[in-house]
Amino acid sequence: DGGLFTTLIEMAFAGHTGIDITLDESENKVLEVLFNEELGAVIQVPEQEITYIKSCFSKINIPATKIGKLNDEQWIKITNKTEIIYSKKLFELKKDWSETSYQIQARRGNSNCAKQEHDELLSDNPGLQTKISFDINQNIVAPFINQNIKPRVAILRDQGVNGHIEMAAAFDRAEFDSVDIHMSDLVNGRLDLKSFKGLVACGGFSYGDVLGAGEGWAKSILFNSQLKDIFQNFFHQKDVFSLGICNGCQMLANLKSLIPGAENWPKFVRNSSEEFEARFSLVKIEKSPSIFLTGMEESVIPVAVSHGEGRVEFDGDSQLNQIISSGGISLRFVDNSMIATEKYPFNPNGSKSGITGVTSLDGRASIMMPHPERVFRSVTNSWHPKEWGEDGPWLRMFRNARCFVN
Repeated sequence: DGGLFTTLIEMAFAGHTGIDITLDESENKVLEVLFNEELGAVIQVPEQEITYIKSCFSKINIPATKIGKLNDEQWIKITNKTEIIYSKKLFELKKDWSETSYQIQARRGNSNCAKQEHDELLSDNPGLQTKISFDINQNIVAPFINQNIKPRVAILRDQGVNGHIEMAAAFDRAEFDSVDIHMSDLVNGRLDLKSFKGLVACGGFSYGDVLGAGEGWAKSILFNSQLKDIFQNFFHQKDVFSLGICNGCQMLANLKSLIPGAENWPKFVRNSSEEFEARFSLVKIEKSPSIFLTGMEESVIPVAVSHGEGRVEFDGDSQLNQIISSGGISLRFVDNSMIATEKYPFNPNGSKSGITGVTSLDGRASIMMPHPERVFRSVTNSWHPKEWGEDGPWLRMFRNARCFVN
Protein backbone atom coordinates (compact mmCIF):
# COMPACT_ATOMS: atom_id res chain seq x y z
CA ASP A 1 0.00 0.00 0.00
CA GLY A 2 1.21 3.51 -0.74
CA GLY A 3 3.06 2.84 -3.96
CA LEU A 4 6.71 3.48 -4.78
CA PHE A 5 7.35 6.20 -2.20
CA THR A 6 5.98 4.18 0.72
CA THR A 7 7.89 1.10 -0.41
CA LEU A 8 11.18 3.00 -0.47
CA ILE A 9 10.52 4.66 2.89
CA GLU A 10 9.73 1.37 4.61
CA MET A 11 12.89 -0.18 3.12
CA ALA A 12 14.87 2.79 4.49
CA PHE A 13 13.33 2.31 7.95
CA ALA A 14 14.36 -1.34 7.97
CA GLY A 15 17.88 -0.59 6.75
CA HIS A 16 18.44 2.56 8.87
CA THR A 17 19.69 4.37 5.79
CA GLY A 18 18.93 7.41 3.67
CA ILE A 19 17.96 7.26 -0.01
CA ASP A 20 18.54 9.63 -2.93
CA ILE A 21 15.59 9.05 -5.26
CA THR A 22 16.05 10.20 -8.86
CA LEU A 23 13.15 10.71 -11.28
CA ASP A 24 12.89 11.97 -14.83
CA GLU A 25 9.22 12.82 -15.18
CA SER A 26 7.09 15.77 -16.24
CA GLU A 27 5.90 17.83 -13.29
CA ASN A 28 2.31 16.62 -13.46
CA LYS A 29 3.41 12.96 -13.46
CA VAL A 30 5.59 12.99 -10.32
CA LEU A 31 2.86 12.21 -7.77
CA GLU A 32 1.40 9.59 -10.06
CA VAL A 33 4.75 7.82 -10.30
CA LEU A 34 5.44 8.00 -6.56
CA PHE A 35 2.05 6.90 -5.26
CA ASN A 36 0.38 4.67 -7.84
CA GLU A 37 -0.35 1.22 -6.40
CA GLU A 38 -0.14 -0.81 -9.58
CA LEU A 39 1.96 -3.97 -9.68
CA GLY A 40 5.67 -3.28 -9.20
CA ALA A 41 8.69 -4.11 -7.09
CA VAL A 42 11.81 -2.45 -5.72
CA ILE A 43 15.05 -4.37 -5.25
CA GLN A 44 18.38 -3.22 -3.87
CA VAL A 45 21.47 -4.35 -5.81
CA PRO A 46 25.20 -3.49 -5.78
CA GLU A 47 26.20 -0.76 -8.24
CA GLN A 48 28.33 -3.17 -10.27
CA GLU A 49 25.39 -5.53 -10.79
CA ILE A 50 22.94 -3.02 -12.30
CA THR A 51 23.72 -3.84 -15.95
CA TYR A 52 23.41 -7.56 -15.30
CA ILE A 53 20.11 -7.18 -13.42
CA LYS A 54 18.63 -5.04 -16.18
CA SER A 55 19.60 -7.63 -18.79
CA CYS A 56 17.93 -10.40 -16.76
CA PHE A 57 14.65 -8.47 -16.63
CA SER A 58 14.93 -7.54 -20.29
CA LYS A 59 15.04 -11.21 -21.28
CA ILE A 60 11.60 -11.73 -19.75
CA ASN A 61 10.20 -8.44 -21.05
CA ILE A 62 9.96 -6.68 -17.69
CA PRO A 63 11.15 -3.05 -17.69
CA ALA A 64 13.67 -2.19 -14.96
CA THR A 65 14.86 1.31 -14.12
CA LYS A 66 17.42 2.64 -11.69
CA ILE A 67 15.59 5.02 -9.37
CA GLY A 68 18.17 5.98 -6.77
CA LYS A 69 20.98 5.11 -4.40
CA LEU A 70 21.62 4.99 -0.65
CA ASN A 71 23.14 7.83 1.34
CA ASP A 72 24.78 7.87 4.77
CA GLU A 73 23.16 11.13 5.84
CA GLN A 74 19.83 9.61 7.00
CA TRP A 75 17.94 11.84 4.56
CA ILE A 76 15.24 10.95 2.06
CA LYS A 77 15.73 13.16 -1.00
CA ILE A 78 13.75 13.16 -4.23
CA THR A 79 15.21 14.83 -7.31
CA ASN A 80 13.17 15.20 -10.47
CA LYS A 81 15.38 15.98 -13.45
CA THR A 82 17.79 18.44 -11.77
CA GLU A 83 15.51 19.89 -9.08
CA ILE A 84 15.29 18.62 -5.48
CA ILE A 85 11.52 18.46 -4.93
CA TYR A 86 11.43 16.75 -1.52
CA SER A 87 13.86 16.34 1.38
CA LYS A 88 13.26 15.12 4.93
CA LYS A 89 15.15 13.39 7.73
CA LEU A 90 14.52 9.65 7.93
CA PHE A 91 13.76 9.86 11.67
CA GLU A 92 11.11 12.54 11.12
CA LEU A 93 9.45 10.44 8.43
CA LYS A 94 9.42 7.43 10.72
CA LYS A 95 7.71 9.46 13.42
CA ASP A 96 5.09 10.63 10.90
CA TRP A 97 4.63 7.05 9.68
CA SER A 98 4.09 5.85 13.28
CA GLU A 99 1.64 8.59 14.29
CA THR A 100 -1.52 6.50 13.96
CA SER A 101 -0.06 3.62 15.98
CA TYR A 102 1.11 6.09 18.62
CA GLN A 103 -2.33 7.65 18.99
CA ILE A 104 -3.95 4.22 19.39
CA GLN A 105 -1.33 3.12 21.94
CA ALA A 106 -1.66 6.36 23.93
CA ARG A 107 -5.40 5.83 24.30
CA ARG A 108 -5.23 2.12 25.01
CA GLY A 109 -2.39 2.01 27.54
CA ASN A 110 -0.08 4.38 29.41
CA SER A 111 0.12 7.59 27.37
CA ASN A 112 3.47 8.54 28.92
CA CYS A 113 5.06 5.24 27.82
CA ALA A 114 3.56 5.65 24.36
CA LYS A 115 5.06 9.15 24.09
CA GLN A 116 8.49 7.95 25.25
CA GLU A 117 8.53 5.31 22.53
CA HIS A 118 7.26 7.72 19.86
CA ASP A 119 9.75 10.45 20.78
CA GLU A 120 12.58 7.91 20.70
CA LEU A 121 12.11 7.69 16.92
CA LEU A 122 13.83 11.07 16.61
CA SER A 123 16.96 9.93 18.46
CA ASP A 124 20.12 8.68 16.81
CA ASN A 125 19.55 5.16 18.09
CA PRO A 126 22.43 2.76 17.30
CA GLY A 127 20.12 -0.27 17.45
CA LEU A 128 20.65 -3.50 19.36
CA GLN A 129 24.21 -4.07 20.55
CA THR A 130 26.01 -6.95 22.23
CA LYS A 131 28.95 -7.08 24.59
CA ILE A 132 30.06 -10.57 25.56
CA SER A 133 32.60 -10.93 28.38
CA PHE A 134 33.23 -14.66 27.82
CA ASP A 135 33.88 -17.10 24.98
CA ILE A 136 30.45 -18.28 23.84
CA ASN A 137 32.05 -21.12 21.87
CA GLN A 138 33.70 -22.63 24.94
CA ASN A 139 31.83 -25.67 26.20
CA ILE A 140 32.56 -25.55 29.92
CA VAL A 141 30.67 -28.81 30.53
CA ALA A 142 32.80 -30.80 28.07
CA PRO A 143 34.72 -32.56 30.89
CA PHE A 144 31.44 -34.07 32.15
CA ILE A 145 30.08 -35.41 28.85
CA ASN A 146 31.82 -38.79 28.97
CA GLN A 147 30.94 -39.48 32.60
CA ASN A 148 27.56 -40.97 31.60
CA ILE A 149 25.98 -39.05 34.46
CA LYS A 150 23.29 -36.48 33.87
CA PRO A 151 22.01 -34.72 37.00
CA ARG A 152 18.23 -34.58 37.19
CA VAL A 153 16.53 -31.20 37.02
CA ALA A 154 12.83 -30.82 37.82
CA ILE A 155 11.06 -28.81 35.11
CA LEU A 156 8.13 -27.68 37.23
CA ARG A 157 4.78 -26.66 35.83
CA ASP A 158 1.17 -26.16 36.85
CA GLN A 159 -2.12 -25.32 35.20
CA GLY A 160 -1.47 -22.55 32.65
CA VAL A 161 2.33 -22.88 32.51
CA ASN A 162 3.57 -23.13 28.93
CA GLY A 163 7.34 -22.56 28.95
CA HIS A 164 8.40 -26.03 30.05
CA ILE A 165 9.39 -27.40 26.63
CA GLU A 166 11.97 -24.69 25.86
CA MET A 167 13.26 -24.92 29.43
CA ALA A 168 13.72 -28.68 29.22
CA ALA A 169 15.55 -28.28 25.91
CA ALA A 170 17.96 -25.71 27.37
CA PHE A 171 18.89 -27.90 30.34
CA ASP A 172 19.13 -30.98 28.12
CA ARG A 173 21.61 -29.09 25.91
CA ALA A 174 23.64 -28.38 29.07
CA GLU A 175 23.90 -32.12 29.89
CA PHE A 176 21.06 -32.39 32.40
CA ASP A 177 18.32 -34.99 32.55
CA SER A 178 15.23 -32.78 32.30
CA VAL A 179 12.22 -34.31 34.06
CA ASP A 180 8.70 -32.99 33.50
CA ILE A 181 7.01 -32.54 36.89
CA HIS A 182 3.46 -31.29 37.26
CA MET A 183 2.37 -29.98 40.65
CA SER A 184 -0.18 -32.79 40.81
CA ASP A 185 2.73 -35.28 40.79
CA LEU A 186 3.96 -33.76 44.06
CA VAL A 187 0.49 -33.42 45.57
CA ASN A 188 -0.35 -37.08 44.91
CA GLY A 189 3.07 -38.36 45.96
CA ARG A 190 3.98 -39.81 42.56
CA LEU A 191 7.23 -37.84 42.67
CA ASP A 192 9.22 -35.82 45.17
CA LEU A 193 12.27 -33.56 44.88
CA LYS A 194 14.79 -35.68 46.78
CA SER A 195 16.58 -37.05 43.72
CA PHE A 196 16.86 -33.71 41.90
CA LYS A 197 19.81 -31.34 41.76
CA GLY A 198 17.78 -28.47 40.37
CA LEU A 199 14.26 -27.08 40.37
CA VAL A 200 13.02 -24.73 37.65
CA ALA A 201 9.69 -22.91 37.74
CA CYS A 202 8.74 -22.11 34.15
CA GLY A 203 6.94 -19.26 32.43
CA GLY A 204 3.31 -18.99 31.40
CA PHE A 205 0.09 -17.95 33.08
CA SER A 206 -0.50 -20.22 36.06
CA TYR A 207 -4.17 -20.16 37.04
CA GLY A 208 -4.70 -17.46 34.43
CA ASP A 209 -2.99 -14.91 36.73
CA VAL A 210 -6.45 -14.25 38.20
CA LEU A 211 -5.05 -14.24 41.75
CA GLY A 212 -2.06 -12.11 40.73
CA ALA A 213 0.83 -13.28 38.60
CA GLY A 214 2.33 -16.41 40.17
CA GLU A 215 0.41 -15.95 43.41
CA GLY A 216 -2.10 -18.75 42.94
CA TRP A 217 0.73 -21.17 42.14
CA ALA A 218 2.70 -20.03 45.20
CA LYS A 219 -0.30 -20.27 47.52
CA SER A 220 -0.98 -23.83 46.38
CA ILE A 221 2.37 -24.57 48.06
CA LEU A 222 2.19 -22.24 51.05
CA PHE A 223 -1.29 -23.44 52.07
CA ASN A 224 -0.45 -27.13 51.71
CA SER A 225 1.74 -28.31 54.60
CA GLN A 226 3.01 -31.33 52.65
CA LEU A 227 4.11 -29.25 49.66
CA LYS A 228 5.47 -26.49 51.86
CA ASP A 229 7.77 -28.99 53.60
CA ILE A 230 8.90 -30.51 50.28
CA PHE A 231 9.89 -27.13 48.84
CA GLN A 232 11.40 -25.74 52.03
CA ASN A 233 13.55 -28.84 52.51
CA PHE A 234 14.74 -28.60 48.91
CA PHE A 235 15.59 -24.90 49.12
CA HIS A 236 17.70 -25.50 52.24
CA GLN A 237 19.93 -28.14 50.62
CA LYS A 238 23.38 -26.68 49.95
CA ASP A 239 24.11 -28.68 46.78
CA VAL A 240 21.01 -27.83 44.70
CA PHE A 241 19.81 -24.83 42.71
CA SER A 242 16.48 -23.13 42.00
CA LEU A 243 15.52 -20.97 39.04
CA GLY A 244 12.34 -19.03 38.31
CA ILE A 245 11.63 -17.55 34.87
CA CYS A 246 8.78 -15.11 34.16
CA ASN A 247 5.68 -16.65 35.81
CA GLY A 248 8.06 -18.93 37.71
CA CYS A 249 9.96 -15.82 38.81
CA GLN A 250 6.74 -14.31 40.15
CA MET A 251 5.88 -17.60 41.87
CA LEU A 252 9.26 -18.05 43.58
CA ALA A 253 9.19 -14.40 44.68
CA ASN A 254 6.03 -15.27 46.60
CA LEU A 255 7.86 -18.23 48.17
CA LYS A 256 10.77 -16.11 49.41
CA SER A 257 9.91 -16.89 53.04
CA LEU A 258 10.99 -20.49 52.32
CA ILE A 259 14.20 -19.61 50.46
CA PRO A 260 17.37 -18.83 52.45
CA GLY A 261 18.79 -15.40 51.63
CA ALA A 262 15.78 -14.27 49.60
CA GLU A 263 14.09 -12.07 52.18
CA ASN A 264 14.76 -8.88 50.19
CA TRP A 265 13.33 -10.12 46.90
CA PRO A 266 10.66 -7.85 45.40
CA LYS A 267 7.17 -8.62 44.19
CA PHE A 268 6.42 -8.30 40.49
CA VAL A 269 3.44 -6.14 39.60
CA ARG A 270 1.66 -4.65 36.57
CA ASN A 271 3.87 -3.16 33.85
CA SER A 272 3.97 0.64 33.78
CA SER A 273 2.80 0.51 30.17
CA GLU A 274 -0.41 -1.21 31.33
CA GLU A 275 0.16 -3.64 28.46
CA PHE A 276 1.42 -7.17 28.00
CA GLU A 277 4.96 -6.72 26.65
CA ALA A 278 6.44 -9.19 24.16
CA ARG A 279 9.77 -7.76 23.03
CA PHE A 280 13.40 -8.50 22.28
CA SER A 281 15.21 -6.43 24.90
CA LEU A 282 18.77 -5.78 26.03
CA VAL A 283 19.89 -6.76 29.53
CA LYS A 284 23.16 -6.30 31.35
CA ILE A 285 24.45 -9.04 33.63
CA GLU A 286 25.56 -7.55 36.93
CA LYS A 287 28.16 -8.94 39.29
CA SER A 288 26.28 -11.16 41.74
CA PRO A 289 26.66 -14.49 43.57
CA SER A 290 24.24 -16.19 41.14
CA ILE A 291 25.61 -19.60 40.18
CA PHE A 292 23.84 -19.27 36.83
CA LEU A 293 25.68 -16.12 35.77
CA THR A 294 29.22 -16.93 36.91
CA GLY A 295 31.77 -15.53 34.47
CA MET A 296 29.11 -13.65 32.49
CA GLU A 297 29.40 -10.38 34.44
CA GLU A 298 29.29 -7.11 32.45
CA SER A 299 27.88 -8.86 29.37
CA VAL A 300 25.08 -7.10 27.50
CA ILE A 301 22.90 -9.62 25.66
CA PRO A 302 19.52 -9.46 23.86
CA VAL A 303 16.81 -11.65 25.38
CA ALA A 304 13.15 -12.48 24.82
CA VAL A 305 10.67 -10.70 27.10
CA SER A 306 7.03 -11.75 27.47
CA HIS A 307 5.02 -10.58 30.49
CA GLY A 308 2.29 -8.31 31.77
CA GLU A 309 3.41 -8.07 35.41
CA GLY A 310 7.18 -7.66 35.54
CA ARG A 311 7.72 -4.37 37.36
CA VAL A 312 9.63 -4.85 40.61
CA GLU A 313 8.01 -3.55 43.78
CA PHE A 314 10.09 -3.44 46.96
CA ASP A 315 8.85 -2.89 50.50
CA GLY A 316 10.41 0.57 50.61
CA ASP A 317 13.85 1.99 49.83
CA SER A 318 15.42 0.12 52.74
CA GLN A 319 14.72 -3.26 51.17
CA LEU A 320 15.98 -2.04 47.78
CA ASN A 321 19.18 -0.68 49.33
CA GLN A 322 19.77 -3.95 51.18
CA ILE A 323 19.51 -6.12 48.07
CA ILE A 324 21.77 -3.73 46.15
CA SER A 325 24.41 -3.68 48.91
CA SER A 326 24.37 -7.49 49.16
CA GLY A 327 24.96 -7.88 45.42
CA GLY A 328 21.56 -9.44 44.89
CA ILE A 329 20.76 -7.62 41.62
CA SER A 330 21.71 -9.94 38.76
CA LEU A 331 20.07 -8.42 35.65
CA ARG A 332 19.09 -4.93 34.50
CA PHE A 333 17.41 -3.65 31.38
CA VAL A 334 19.67 -1.31 29.40
CA ASP A 335 19.13 0.95 26.41
CA ASN A 336 20.95 0.53 23.11
CA SER A 337 23.86 2.52 24.53
CA MET A 338 24.16 -0.18 27.22
CA ILE A 339 23.12 2.11 30.09
CA ALA A 340 20.67 0.87 32.75
CA THR A 341 17.33 2.54 32.14
CA GLU A 342 13.75 3.01 33.28
CA LYS A 343 12.80 4.44 29.88
CA TYR A 344 10.19 2.72 27.75
CA PRO A 345 10.44 0.64 25.57
CA PHE A 346 14.04 -0.31 26.49
CA ASN A 347 12.71 -1.12 29.94
CA PRO A 348 9.41 -2.77 28.97
CA ASN A 349 7.92 -2.92 32.48
CA GLY A 350 9.18 0.26 34.15
CA SER A 351 11.16 -1.44 36.93
CA LYS A 352 13.21 0.89 39.10
CA SER A 353 16.84 1.13 37.95
CA GLY A 354 16.08 -1.39 35.22
CA ILE A 355 16.05 -4.31 37.68
CA THR A 356 14.73 -7.51 36.12
CA GLY A 357 16.61 -10.30 37.89
CA VAL A 358 17.66 -11.01 41.49
CA THR A 359 19.43 -13.80 43.33
CA SER A 360 19.74 -15.17 46.86
CA LEU A 361 22.68 -14.38 49.11
CA ASP A 362 24.47 -17.64 48.27
CA GLY A 363 23.50 -17.51 44.59
CA ARG A 364 21.76 -20.91 44.50
CA ALA A 365 18.32 -19.42 43.89
CA SER A 366 17.80 -16.93 41.07
CA ILE A 367 14.72 -15.40 39.51
CA MET A 368 14.32 -13.24 36.41
CA MET A 369 11.53 -11.96 34.18
CA PRO A 370 13.22 -12.39 30.74
CA HIS A 371 13.31 -15.74 28.91
CA PRO A 372 16.91 -16.91 28.25
CA GLU A 373 15.60 -20.44 27.61
CA ARG A 374 13.89 -19.16 24.46
CA VAL A 375 17.11 -17.85 22.92
CA PHE A 376 19.86 -20.27 23.97
CA ARG A 377 20.28 -21.17 20.28
CA SER A 378 21.46 -18.36 18.01
CA VAL A 379 18.82 -19.15 15.39
CA THR A 380 15.96 -18.44 17.82
CA ASN A 381 17.07 -14.84 18.35
CA SER A 382 15.26 -12.16 16.36
CA TRP A 383 18.71 -10.73 15.62
CA HIS A 384 22.24 -11.79 16.47
CA PRO A 385 25.79 -10.94 15.36
CA LYS A 386 26.97 -12.97 12.37
CA GLU A 387 29.87 -14.46 14.30
CA TRP A 388 27.62 -16.38 16.71
CA GLY A 389 27.57 -20.10 16.01
CA GLU A 390 24.90 -22.68 16.84
CA ASP A 391 24.94 -21.87 20.56
CA GLY A 392 24.05 -18.38 21.73
CA PRO A 393 25.54 -16.76 24.85
CA TRP A 394 22.56 -17.65 27.07
CA LEU A 395 23.49 -21.33 26.92
CA ARG A 396 26.38 -20.48 29.26
CA MET A 397 23.82 -19.80 31.99
CA PHE A 398 22.54 -23.38 31.86
CA ARG A 399 26.04 -24.80 31.54
CA ASN A 400 27.04 -22.84 34.65
CA ALA A 401 24.32 -24.71 36.53
CA ARG A 402 25.75 -28.01 35.27
CA CYS A 403 29.21 -27.07 36.53
CA PHE A 404 27.75 -26.12 39.91
CA VAL A 405 26.21 -29.54 40.58
CA ASN A 406 29.14 -31.64 39.37
